[in-house]
Amino acid sequence: MKLAMIGFGQAGGKIVDKFVEYDRGTGSDVVRSAIAVNTAKADLAGLEYVPERNRVLIGQARVKGHGVGADNELGAEIAEEDIDEIQGAVDQVPVHEIDAFLVVAGMGGGTGSGGAPVLASHLKRIYTEPVYGLGVLPAEDEGGIYTLNAARSFKTFVDEVDNLLVFDNDAWRETGESVRGGYDRINDEIVRRFGMLFSAGEVGQGEEVAESVVDSSEIINTLSCGGVSTVGYATEQVDTAGGGLLGRFSDEELDATETTNRITSLVRKAALGRLTLPCEVRSTDRSLVVVGGPKDHLNRKGIERGRKWLENETASMEVRGGDYPMADTDRVAAVTLLSGVTDVPRIKDLQGVAVETQDNIEAIEEESEQNLESLVRDDGDELEALF
Repeated sequence: MKLAMIGFGQAGGKIVDKFVEYDRGTGSDVVRSAIAVNTAKADLAGLEYVPERNRVLIGQARVKGHGVGADNELGAEIAEEDIDEIQGAVDQVPVHEIDAFLVVAGMGGGTGSGGAPVLASHLKRIYTEPVYGLGVLPAEDEGGIYTLNAARSFKTFVDEVDNLLVFDNDAWRETGESVRGGYDRINDEIVRRFGMLFSAGEVGQGEEVAESVVDSSEIINTLSCGGVSTVGYATEQVDTAGGGLLGRFSDEELDATETTNRITSLVRKAALGRLTLPCEVRSTDRSLVVVGGPKDHLNRKGIERGRKWLENETASMEVRGGDYPMADTDRVAAVTLLSGVTDVPRIKDLQGVAVETQDNIEAIEEESEQNLESLVRDDGDELEALF
């Protein structure tokens, strides 16, 4: 699948930067164009792989390159005002070569949280290609204002894209991690999962062709139901040539029962394990499963059995699946895309906390105004203001 990726804000820019690194390392050629948009000059300067010509600084007249300070209303306003500057970078995208746009943003901050929905709406007005979002939810302990930002951004973003792929930081945080180490690891997890999903079906010269190809149309059809999507991933190391299983058997003698069972087990782990956004699997509208790894370990019967299991588990008739032969790897991995999920407790909790936070902010602001008035009030009416 060929994508034009646009990272909006600090988190979005870093994730797109990581996608470009992954793309170069694997040779998957998924990222046809990479753009980073931000109100903070320092964040853009910290990127390594997004070309400098594609780093767009917006809001200079308003915030002087220092960011919006977690004010996502300001972030949305600046995106609206400077949309022509962003479009200038998008104009360089070879749109005839891409399958979709992917707008990536952290939903708890200010720039990406506010600006990403604005950009998505703009792209949908101009282009016929699908516009997807990849939104990252903040962890619960990041504070009420970030939760409120995320809830408001989520509500807007999901309405402006053809499908919103979500990654929940709260489900992936580990105790004792440094902030930087935690975010770096989480970004790796994001790119590994979505990178394998989007690169499925890509075949280079001289590489093995899948028996059941999962190409861009399969992914687009799975995401076409709209709403919210989540991705699962599971992997297992296998013995490759030179020892172990392949050292004992020839290619023809590779145990079909073992490969079938392994694939079925990996599909189950991917769907029922740690999803990018935890949800009730049975609330899925459409789904897709991709199994990748050394060609000798990709068993058609196992993939079909895994697809059938997923169909039963999701109670959906639209379950697509296929294999993705990968050279130079000793691991078999399964990726499941669950699209149009509706039973998501985390979103309900997020919205509840956000409403409470919003009420508290309003109450605090009102009390603060009263306290200030009390502080400066001159009961004797003896003082005159300067003007």
